[in-house]
Amino acid sequence: MIRQLSEIEAHAAHALLAAGVVDADGAIARNCAWLHGAGYKGISNLAEALQDPHRDCPLEKDLMGLDLQGVSCVFLFPKVQALHSEHGRLFLRNVRHGLYLLHGSVAGNYGIGCPVDPNFALGGAREKNPYAEKMAAAAASGVEVDEAIWNSLTVPPKGVA
Repeated sequence: MIRQLSEIEAHAAHALLAAGVVDADGAIARNCAWLHGAGYKGISNLAEALQDPHRDCPLEKDLMGLDLQGVSCVFLFPKVQALHSEHGRLFLRNVRHGLYLLHGSVAGNYGIGCPVDPNFALGGAREKNPYAEKMAAAAASGVEVDEAIWNSLTVPPKGVA
C-alpha cells in the first residue's frame, strides 16, 4: 500500500508511544519515515526493534571504537551521534539496525565506520546528498509500505482485544 511520509512518521510515533518508548523530539519516528523515503524499510526495522526488550546500553569509546552490544540503533542513534560529535569518526561494532544512523550522517554530512550507507564511502566526505531526489519523489508520491508489517504496528485502543 502507498503511504505518505507524514503517515509513516505518525504511525511510527504511535507505535513507539504504545510500546512505552520516549521519542521526545520525534527523531525516531522521523528517521523511520526518512528511511522509507530513501528506499529502505524503516517500519520493518522499527517493528523488529520494538520486539526486543534491550533498548539501551552504556556506550564508551575504546581502542576498537564503539561496541553497540547488539542493541538496535533505532534507540541508540542519539547517543552515537553525540559520541561522534565528541570524538569524530567512530568504528562501530555489534551493530543492529544501522540504517537508523543514516539520516543523521546525511544531514550532518559525516561518515560513520559502519557499512550502512552504500552511497557513501567510509571515512569520506559527501559531494552531494545522494537521497535528495528520492526524498522529493517520496514526498510527492508516497512510498510502498508492507501492509502486514504496517498492521503489526497497529495497536488496538485500550480495552479492545
